[in-house]
Order: sequence, then C-alpha cells, then structure tokens
Amino acid sequence: MSLRIIVIGGGAAGFFGAITAAETFPDASVTILEKNRTVLNKVRISGGGRCNVTHACFDNRQLIRYYPRGEKPLRTLLPVFDAAATVRWFESRGVSLKTEADGRMFPTTNTSETIVDCLLDTARKLGISVRTSCGVESLSPTGSNWTLHLLNGERLEADRVLVATGGYPQRPSYDWLPEQNEPLISPVPSLFTFNTPGSFLLPLAGVSVPDAKVYVVETRQEQRGPVLLTHWGFSGPAVLRLSAWAARELAERDYRFTLRINWTPDLNDNSVRVALQNFRQQNGRKQVISQNPFGLPGRLWQALASQSDIAVEQRWADLPAKPLNRLAERMTNSQFEVEGKSTFKEEFVTCGGISLDALTLQTLESRAQPGLFFAGEVLNVDGITGGFNFQNAWTTGYIAGRHIGMV
Repeated sequence: MSLRIIVIGGGAAGFFGAITAAETFPDASVTILEKNRTVLNKVRISGGGRCNVTHACFDNRQLIRYYPRGEKPLRTLLPVFDAAATVRWFESRGVSLKTEADGRMFPTTNTSETIVDCLLDTARKLGISVRTSCGVESLSPTGSNWTLHLLNGERLEADRVLVATGGYPQRPSYDWLPEQNEPLISPVPSLFTFNTPGSFLLPLAGVSVPDAKVYVVETRQEQRGPVLLTHWGFSGPAVLRLSAWAARELAERDYRFTLRINWTPDLNDNSVRVALQNFRQQNGRKQVISQNPFGLPGRLWQALASQSDIAVEQRWADLPAKPLNRLAERMTNSQFEVEGKSTFKEEFVTCGGISLDALTLQTLESRAQPGLFFAGEVLNVDGITGGFNFQNAWTTGYIAGRHIGMV
C-alpha cells in the first residue's frame, strides 16, 4: 500500500506542502482536506486581490528582521527555501513576479488568480486529491498511523499528517490537535489598526502622512513610517508594524492604551519650536494655517493648528508664544486614546500557535507525535505585512513536504 499523506488545510502552506510531498514522494497518495467550500481563499484576497507572494529581500539575515515571532527558527528554515527560491519556483511554472517600490512582489498579471491557478494546476497534475467542506473534528494516533474524524461523520486513516490550518483566534480552537511537548503559545491577533473614537483627526479620513513615529505610551514599542488617518482612527505601515511587534502587550491591555505620534520624526519639541520661530520671522504676513515649514498635508496642519488655539485668520507675525509652543507640542507629541482595534483588510494574522520547540526544526515534525507535521501560520511564526507571512507559508510548507514521506 502506498504511503497515505493527508494535509489538513487548503491554504498556501497546505498546498505548497502537499505539492512538495507529491513531487518528493511520487508513490505516495496525497490528500488535502479543507473545511471551507473553496481553497486558497487568503491567497485570492491578499494584496487587494493581487497576492503579495513574497518580499524582494534576498539576504536572509535581513529577511528574518521582518518577523516579530519566529526570527530564531527562521535562521535555520529560510536557507532551505527562501524568497529567491520562491521566485524561482513560480517562474519555473510560468508565473513571473514583479517587484514594487516598497519591495512587495506580485505576479506580473496583477491578479491573485494566477497564483491560485498555478497551485491548483500543479496539484492536479500531481494527482493530489482536494476535498472541500471537510472539517476535521479530531486527530488521534493509532499505533504508527493516524485517525481523522471529520465533521461530517466520516473517518479517514493516514500514515502521515501535515497540519496547515492557519492561525486560530482563540486557544480552545486548537483542542482537536494531539498534545505536544511544549505548551501551546496562546494566540492573539497581529496586524490590526487602532480605533480612536475621540480623536479630533477622524474628519481627516483618507489623509496619508509619508513619515511619522508612533509610540505606545509607557512601553518601549515604537515604529516609524507612513501613517494613514481613517474614519475610525489610524492605519498605515507604521501602525501595522507597531501592532505586530506590540501584539502581546496590546492584548494584555485589552487594546486600550495611549498612542503618541511625532509628525516630524527627525525633530524633537525644542527643534520644532525653533523651526517655527524662524519660519515666523521669514513669513510674518502669511496666515499660519496656509503655510507650514514641515511639508505636512494641509488638512493635518490645519487640524494641529486649530487644536493649538490658532485662529483661521492668525498671521505668523502676530502668533503669540503660547500657541506656538502648543503647536510644537502637537507636532511632536500628539496623544490619542485607543479603545479597540480593527482587522486590517485581508491581512489577518495570528501571533502564537504551535511552539517550534515542540518540533524537530529541520523537518517540522512533532517531537511527541512522530508522523505529525506542521506548516504555515498555525506555527508561532508571524511577519509584518509585505509578503512575509506568505514566505513563511512557502518555506515551512516546502520543508514539511520534503520530509513527510521519509522513513
């Protein structure tokens, strides 16, 4: 009888693991079980429907810095199958990738269906069976094999199992898995935006600031980069990175904290004050709200000036010291009370999951349960937005697939 391999999860990691297993062990039978009616759903919607396949960072020492969780194990995993290998893999199957200015890589067709079709066609050619609407209720070892009880009452037997179900939002969702040596790392959300219902900037939804520093007050967590003002609060790369790196601290605070923003990240309060004083001397006849020396979006500048009690008709020459000082404070130390979070588009990611200490790192096989492998976001590995989470899926799916059929 041929080796029976079952992959639980029809996402990026599941398909990549199944394809790699079928290519590496051609005599094995490989089956993908997906609980939803369709497969590769996150691949379809990611990147605004374009699929951010990976990131154009081909130095693995730099690449690992984009992962708030998993940096240490990725030092071992990435050299086996990294971003360059991902590009080669897809190009060898007729899918060309392009690099955008921020390093994100997409198919040149600008549609995620290109990636979906590539994975589906490759799986089909390899004879991989794909079953949808097949959720797994329980997974248990039976001797050297595995028994899977499906939600529809069906029972399946397998010699090897790859779990690639993605992340779960709550700890009980992992209860169907067999016990591991290491405790499960409790899951919390990562990559989310901040809700600030009391913010005076809510009317400015859609305004983008190219460069700002964002801080979680009373912690060491800070990030720098573009910030987007939204009708519920704040988003943009700097906020998303902050949410990822501070995921656990923010969860412990129940997503209620003070956010501080420096809109002039290269300057402090004193240097901004000096710059404003110099600008006042040189532009005395101009209105404060119509001219600013920092290149900030006009609507943001006007809002900061208004919050500093500067009237619309106020001229620079007549600006008193107190409102000027308040404006310098608003520029470098705007504070907002965050009262919750929102999911960022399709970039829902879980911080936490199966500890890699419970696995043999070179194979991603369970130490406690031989024949059981893990890949993708179900692991305690997560990256910031930009193609890094898909790269983790390709890398870990490939490694698990390469080893799942070995004796």
